Amino acid sequence: MTHEYLDLQTVPHVEGAVRLPGSKSISNRILLLSALSQGKVDIVDLLASDDTAVMLAALRALGVEWTEEQTATGTIHHVTGVAGVLPNQSADLFMGNAGTAIRPLTAALAVIGGDYTLHGVPRMHERPIGDLVDALNAAGTHVEYTGNPGFPPLHIKQGKITSERLSVRGDVSSQFLTALLMVAPLMAKEHAITIDVVGELISKPYIEITLNLIRRFGVTVEQDGWASFTIQPGQVYQSPGTIHVEGDASSASYFLAAGAIGGGPVRVEGVGNNSIQGDVRFAAALAQMGARITMGDNWIEAQADGPLKAIDADFNHIPDAAMTIAVAALYADGTSTLRNIASWRVKETDRIAAMAAELRKVGATVEEGPDYLKVTPPAAAALAPATIDTYDDHRMAMCFSLVSLDGALRKGAATRINDPKCVNKTFPDYFTAFARIAK
Repeated sequence: MTHEYLDLQTVPHVEGAVRLPGSKSISNRILLLSALSQGKVDIVDLLASDDTAVMLAALRALGVEWTEEQTATGTIHHVTGVAGVLPNQSADLFMGNAGTAIRPLTAALAVIGGDYTLHGVPRMHERPIGDLVDALNAAGTHVEYTGNPGFPPLHIKQGKITSERLSVRGDVSSQFLTALLMVAPLMAKEHAITIDVVGELISKPYIEITLNLIRRFGVTVEQDGWASFTIQPGQVYQSPGTIHVEGDASSASYFLAAGAIGGGPVRVEGVGNNSIQGDVRFAAALAQMGARITMGDNWIEAQADGPLKAIDADFNHIPDAAMTIAVAALYADGTSTLRNIASWRVKETDRIAAMAAELRKVGATVEEGPDYLKVTPPAAAALAPATIDTYDDHRMAMCFSLVSLDGALRKGAATRINDPKCVNKTFPDYFTAFARIAK
């Protein structure tokens, strides 16, 4: 069996500008909210990727009508909302490995009711969904596991919402709370619905994205800090008319880190001071490591004059972008510690184990814990040439492209990235964009 790979030559300097693809988190949330709302929604700059293709195909299978229009400035998706009533009461849905699609869709289908099956790639069947299903079933829905309890695949039947309060754990994945918040208006027909968070809520910035978009579609959510959320009865999602998808702040991290490692300046366009995504805080972590960061309303720029400083920080708020910090730590002046990243274990792969294995290949000393990672750069100050395995995880491939930014130290040695096409999940053109800033 032959494996596809990409060899990246060493790059002594990077600079330039990159227009970011649309945010995955925002794209799939907007798609589902548009489908559930009253009226037609025009979505500008929706991300074109495997994960959004999965959501679009699922909506079509459920009878939601949408069309795609190419314009001179980009794409517009026209979605005709179904006002919470799905035309197709039964469907078999393939969800790939898209957590941002299967979790909110499971909640929506469970609350609406019907006869639906949801399944995905083998890794999807290892990603937990039990806390979400438990919360839904306790409220009166009827969701069954057809494989291992607590994990997809799922079979959804007709249920009846009988509870006014739901509770869900906050410390496994913020997507469980996001899913419940998005379908709460469908539950709150006759009485208010309150969702209580059990334990610490991780990845709060992703909940802020969810709340922001729910408001854009005309629904008010009352908050008691991060402990509980209440939706008053009688609220219906309304089309905002036209809605724009921000550039993906997680994808911005690779280019900003490149600017910090490879000199820069590198500018990303599509996110900035006005972003609703928590991952723009990645720029503050890079600044802590000594990079020079400047920001506008819709852009961020990074550059550096010398080696980066080691960092010791809690990355619970930006778990996806924190992976990029782990690779940037290879270029720091000591041991960097990434704390409170337990959620890495249940992502597209076990990212703590995967990151530790691949960082060791290039010569780093790595200590891996249940919820932390310590990275010490190679003592020789030169990274070893390596073949990087990507674990069918888009972020592993994009992160490790950065180890090619070491041209002054190991001329002529290429970094091999196995299965580079895994970036199609969120950023199909990633390596082309990366090559454009490499000098």
